[in-house]
Amino acid sequence: MEHTNRNFSIKNGRNLTMLVDFYELTMGNGYLENGAKDQIAYFDMFFRRVPDGGGFCVMAGVQQVIEYLSELSFTEEDIDYLRGKNLFSEKFLEYLRDFKFACDVWAIPEGTPIFPHEPLLTVRGPVIQAQFIETMILLTINHQTLIATKANRICRAAGGRPVMEFGSRRAHSYDAAIYGARAAIIGGCSSTACTIAEEMFGMPAVGTMAHSWVQLHDSEYEAFKAWAEINPNDCTLLVDTYNTIKSGIPNAIKVFDEVLKPKGIRPKGVRIDSGDITYLTKKCREMLDAAGYSDVGIVISNSLDEFIIRDVLSQGAVIDSLGVGERLITSKSEPVFGGVYKLCAVEDKSGELVPKIKISDNEEKITNPGFKKIYRIYESGTDMAAADLITLHDEVIDESKPLEIFDPVYTWKKKKLKNYYIKELMVQIFDKGRCVYRSPDVMEIRQYTKDQVAKLWPEVLRFESPHNYYVDLSTHLWKLKHELIQKFSDEYEEK
Repeated sequence: MEHTNRNFSIKNGRNLTMLVDFYELTMGNGYLENGAKDQIAYFDMFFRRVPDGGGFCVMAGVQQVIEYLSELSFTEEDIDYLRGKNLFSEKFLEYLRDFKFACDVWAIPEGTPIFPHEPLLTVRGPVIQAQFIETMILLTINHQTLIATKANRICRAAGGRPVMEFGSRRAHSYDAAIYGARAAIIGGCSSTACTIAEEMFGMPAVGTMAHSWVQLHDSEYEAFKAWAEINPNDCTLLVDTYNTIKSGIPNAIKVFDEVLKPKGIRPKGVRIDSGDITYLTKKCREMLDAAGYSDVGIVISNSLDEFIIRDVLSQGAVIDSLGVGERLITSKSEPVFGGVYKLCAVEDKSGELVPKIKISDNEEKITNPGFKKIYRIYESGTDMAAADLITLHDEVIDESKPLEIFDPVYTWKKKKLKNYYIKELMVQIFDKGRCVYRSPDVMEIRQYTKDQVAKLWPEVLRFESPHNYYVDLSTHLWKLKHELIQKFSDEYEEK
């Protein structure tokens, strides 16, 4: 489905081509000088562990990768700066001046549940280019996937209640606020306080008043009365500036009675931003109901996360919607998404693919070699996701036949699937440097996230000690991986 919103670039007037780690330039110079610049290489981006000990992550950031790759170009100022470093050959600087992106890129669509060790994005192209774009791919997908994942946890804890993203002023930069808001919507938030994000991405921006509005007036009652007169059809009052129960709610009810009721208008809500959420929401609900305002919603905010939300709801808190800020927009509990970008194959001079592997004493850091694709396997009767299978790119699964999968580490753990169907997860987004994919609207991605998460078993959705969702290797890929491990192990022993 085509992206229908205004075409705002990630650059917003800036040229971010030079947002690279410096070694990507020094290596590029080296590739060119030793004649390797046109060697075709394959790189995978993947991650090794789900933040917060969760069961899955939510893919995000693909659209911004597309925008970045579509606009790569070096300015004369960039060339002059690099020349001044006295590290780069004139031949390399001329290459940059004439730079034209020419890689193939595949990615898992935004909103898809993703799991450790499976490729989120694969790049195939001249090694000098495929290496150069590493940093921007990582920082873009790492950031938005982290925030989308955290938002999804928070929204699931809210049990279907609308969650508003309120974190702009706590984000780590204006870009983090803007693209964090986008990722939060992908993860499941209903709206954001970040106005520019609505303008850029077509997602709802919301907001009412701050405590300063109440403090500015001579009394809380006058503040509420003025607000209701100005915003009669969208009246939500912030009731905790002085005393929620003794002052805020009584004054809100008085204004509802005197200003809105005579006009035949129903108030929208009250918001509580401090104090004991469970106690205050129960008391507020009692007072509003007794005054005839059982339809008025209660909004809570105040440094919330999935665990606080879960706990107060289990204690009987009466909440209609939530505003979540700093702990969402910064993923405060675990603010790093550990995506990495690793070489997995090259093509020799005859065009034959040569798989590459990185070996480590740490088993989880051993990479999966070769050019690969991912299948998600669904149970036919339930449409629930059973496992993911990473295969070599030319493998085909015959869905008419039983499929045996096995744990890639504990290989004796096997399962034979009979009634199943499969879906290939990755889609091509660039073909030889030309964009061939159009991102859906952000709100459509949000719905896609919801639909796909619903296909995961509840055991995978647990916040703590979730069921380990199986990401298995095909027999051919598993054999290739272990042949390479054995090969390098034997070579080391000989030395």
